[in-house]
Amino acid sequence: MTQIRAGFAQIAPAWLDGAATLEKVSDHVSQAADQSIQLLAFGEALVPGYPFWPELTGGAVFDSERQKEMFALYAREAVDISGGDLDQLRQICKQRNIAVYLGTIERAADRGGHSLYASLVYIDPHGDIGSVHRKLMPTYEERLTWSPGDGHGLRTHPLHGFTVGGLNCWENWMPLPRASLYAQGENLHVAAWPGSKRNTEDITRFIARESRSFVISASGLMNADWITDEVPGAREIRTAAHAGGRSWLAGGGSCIAGPDGQWIIEPQNEVETIMYAELDLEFVYRERQNFDPVGHYSRPDVTHLKVDRRRQSTASFRDD
Repeated sequence: MTQIRAGFAQIAPAWLDGAATLEKVSDHVSQAADQSIQLLAFGEALVPGYPFWPELTGGAVFDSERQKEMFALYAREAVDISGGDLDQLRQICKQRNIAVYLGTIERAADRGGHSLYASLVYIDPHGDIGSVHRKLMPTYEERLTWSPGDGHGLRTHPLHGFTVGGLNCWENWMPLPRASLYAQGENLHVAAWPGSKRNTEDITRFIARESRSFVISASGLMNADWITDEVPGAREIRTAAHAGGRSWLAGGGSCIAGPDGQWIIEPQNEVETIMYAELDLEFVYRERQNFDPVGHYSRPDVTHLKVDRRRQSTASFRDD
């Protein structure tokens, strides 16, 4: 097979409601399957939503009761993969024969179950979880809520003749994680974002041109007015957002670029949508003729990347 129908679902979460957001994700996966889409990508941290509040509510104040309250809610609504929170979505992927990249906030049982990771989860068309990539380095105020990940999820996956991989948000700017995916044969890259055209409009085409691959940038949406009063401090968050001229906390920007760095689908802004394109592997081969970053245009005798893909853990136990 040399063709794949791949796209993105640019949607808003039911912010800080994990179960409701997963229901919405599942519905959009079914809608995509109705359109014969074979790979669907969602934005970063979509389930249960991006942590907008630290920037707007003094998130760096130490020992703040408000910040503790918000973090506790975030942790309760986060995804427990080992606990089966994604099982319904996995079943839909299996039933509808569709692969998904989903941005989640993971409450990781293997790290004690209380710290949170921005994890990009790949579910294959058999409903199996192929990888859980925990974001290597949270960006700026994200470090007030998310923990640094590890290299375990720096993996690619075969899908209908393509080799797919993905990274979270600003780690798409990190040359070495990108190279680690290129070295595994990646030719269809998923870049997950919380939602902003300013993030996607340059780097999407750059990665496509650098790697001579297809790139899907999948973003989320969130407007301050959509924050419900059930969220602690909702009025404070909405007021601060409007005062800063930021009614759109996440404005989208999802798009697709081809291996020549040109747009296939230009950035889509401030709208919920599912969009896709028919991608042909022949396009990749044509563009790799003059440049292949880990093949004929590389010098592993001069520069060589080592990647530690062990899942990090605080302790190891022996019971014998």
